[in-house]
Amino acid sequence: MANIKSARKRARQALKRRSHNVSLRTAARGAIKDVKKAIASGDKKLAAAALARSQAVIDRVAAKGVLHPNAAARHKSRLAHAIKAMS
Repeated sequence: MANIKSARKRARQALKRRSHNVSLRTAARGAIKDVKKAIASGDKKLAAAALARSQAVIDRVAAKGVLHPNAAARHKSRLAHAIKAMS
């Protein structure tokens, strides 16, 4: 543990920020998994609705800097492509 007061404060802030970022990252992963489950079920309408919900979550997480913008775009693109490929 840090000895200097400002370093102790930075350590506290880092823990708080990390726990917040972990929850955001988990939300994004869950949203992606929801779309993948909908794609696996074979229902294109359900998958499209799940994609719309997950895109909002992914964009929000990327805007906060938890997920890189290019990674967010890549996830959204691959999910949309998978839905488009459904028969």
